[in-house]
Amino acid sequence: MHPFFVKKHMNDVKKVAIYCASSTKIRPEFFSAARQLGKIFAEKKITMVFGGGNMGLMGEMADAMMEDNGQFIGVIPQFMIEQDWHHKQCAELIITSDMSERKQTIERISDAFVALPGGIGTMDELFECMVDKQLGLHAKPIIVLNTDGYYDGLVALLDQMIKEQMMRPVFGAMLQVVNTPEEVLPAIWNMPQWDRNARKNAKI
Repeated sequence: MHPFFVKKHMNDVKKVAIYCASSTKIRPEFFSAARQLGKIFAEKKITMVFGGGNMGLMGEMADAMMEDNGQFIGVIPQFMIEQDWHHKQCAELIITSDMSERKQTIERISDAFVALPGGIGTMDELFECMVDKQLGLHAKPIIVLNTDGYYDGLVALLDQMIKEQMMRPVFGAMLQVVNTPEEVLPAIWNMPQWDRNARKNAKI
């Protein structure tokens, strides 16, 4: 086991953050995977923490969870509430002042993070979460659901960062990439917890 890891596993995960697309024009495969993951979360009594939206993959996963009495917490800025972009069935809706507070709140209240396919908003959330883990600000699992190879380019980019010594090789283990919704929760449960002292090794 690498010294950046500690032995405790995240078997007590109750709230999982989902980063994903709000677009309604994406391929059916992405909607299907989001719906399937929502069903799994509901079955396993995992509470989803998400951006609180009612469209795209956010809305699809929330709707799937609602059908099976699943619980989800929305975190959304006030200006999006004013646009009526929020999901009306959230068990709890946390309203923030801006996007930065939204990201910080989601990171603080979640036990793990999962990125489904998404656009620049999803990338912003995922990369900030990764940076905070690299710096030891949290030690929580990060999973990327690579539906239909959507994140192949990201995986290649991270490999290139390591090759070019923009990032230490060990930081490639900050996240785990899976291909199907069924693999998400096992990946979270079996991923060793990150050592917060990793920040001492962040410098190349």
